[in-house]
Amino acid sequence: MANKHPSTEHHTSAAEEHDNASRHHRAAAKNYEEGKHETAAHHAHSASGHSSNARDQAEEASRKHAKQHGGQGSQQQR
Repeated sequence: MANKHPSTEHHTSAAEEHDNASRHHRAAAKNYEEGKHETAAHHAHSASGHSSNARDQAEEASRKHAKQHGGQGSQQQR
């Protein structure tokens, strides 16, 4: 099996966080429709946290990419 790219784990984690956020958004929408505003707010807050975690993981993948390929892109454009 080939070695995984250093950013693979971060992109996988980001995708999982997006999936979790999506589930919480759906739950929040359902709860708001049912008039369960407090529960809906909890789900909405959780969705926001998962979205933040996904963004953090994507940024870490970008940092790893920049570290591995630092400066190569700007040299190729010259």
